[in-house]
Amino acid sequence: MYTSYYLCRYNLPLANKAIADELHFSKSDMSSIISAQLLAYAIGQIVNGLLTDRIGGKRAMLIGAAGTVTMNLLFGASSFWGFLWLFVVLRSIDGYVQAFGAPGFIKINAAWFGQTERGTFAGIFGFMINLGRLGINYFGAALLAGFTFLGMWQVPALHWRWLFWIPAGVASLVAVVLALVVKDTPEEAGFAGVHAGEADHSDTDIHGEIATVFKKIVGNPLVWIIALAYACTGAVRQCIDQWFPRYFQEVYNLELSSARFQWLGFLIPFVASSGSLISGIISDRIFQGRRAPVAAWIYFIEVCVILVATQVQSLNWALVFFVLISFTANSTHSLLGPAAAMDIGGRKMAGFASGVIDSFQYFGASLALKVLGYFLDKSWDSYFYFMVPFGVIGGLLMFAIRNQALDKNRT
Repeated sequence: MYTSYYLCRYNLPLANKAIADELHFSKSDMSSIISAQLLAYAIGQIVNGLLTDRIGGKRAMLIGAAGTVTMNLLFGASSFWGFLWLFVVLRSIDGYVQAFGAPGFIKINAAWFGQTERGTFAGIFGFMINLGRLGINYFGAALLAGFTFLGMWQVPALHWRWLFWIPAGVASLVAVVLALVVKDTPEEAGFAGVHAGEADHSDTDIHGEIATVFKKIVGNPLVWIIALAYACTGAVRQCIDQWFPRYFQEVYNLELSSARFQWLGFLIPFVASSGSLISGIISDRIFQGRRAPVAAWIYFIEVCVILVATQVQSLNWALVFFVLISFTANSTHSLLGPAAAMDIGGRKMAGFASGVIDSFQYFGASLALKVLGYFLDKSWDSYFYFMVPFGVIGGLLMFAIRNQALDKNRT
């Protein structure tokens, strides 16, 4: 289900240039659409995370699915009018309803996974996200360029609005399967005592009282340190994800249908998934469930990679460094979002813990991308330099709590 959410979210980067060219929007205008979505998503993470702990993860994901399907259909239809304000409003609402997805997904799996399994699960979480990105990168580019289906039927190049309508159809189908199949807990599926002996699973009730959940999560200082670091992750991650197609279109005149872009569209989510899985396993197996020391090293490596990328002047090397930056940004994304949130919140509070932490990823991204848009209207020269401070700050924050066990601070 969450993979289909990403089909409905990462369609905009591919349509970015086509929308701007058709409707004469500047990069700042496009940044306004992106930033509004990210800001609404951030607010939604906090509100919806708290609601998710009350209503359960399955219901939350279904509400989000219904919302993002509706908003993507309307966003595509808005191409007939072309008003900037309408795109901003619809994408903002879409951002808010999509924010039911991550808290719902994480809450369900907090009940299904134990303490030393959650880092590895975070890698699976990252894989599902990146499967959605891979899907839209490949099929979205094919829809814009035209393709041959099963070697027999020629599908002509489609208008960019289909990048919003087709993913909405896919998400609708998956939502039906989710409603019929998924269970919130192992107990609901008929499995008892799956994690016997773990305090986190001693209470099979997953529905937390809103006031209690709010007080415990908001009063935990580690939540805010991780959230600030996550804002840095979000800034770098979204700078890459939202702008890499247009960067290569304008800086290197690379067509979305070209073989090199297709490889890039595959490699970015592939290595992102690899980074999520590797970092999660290392934090589980080598650091006994501690996420911060692994994240600190990844942030510092990220800074080095970005600094080298600023000196790149060839297409092939640019492709390589976009892939490497995506590897580092998505490694910290999975560690500090799903894994740390499950550690801190447990099965009763994972939704709100996830919501608070994840909201800062998008607060940071929203602010960063709004500022970045003004720089990009002038030139692409500052693009990589803009990301460097975020890696430094994130690394320092994680280094400061490197010896903390997150689940010990739950109460």
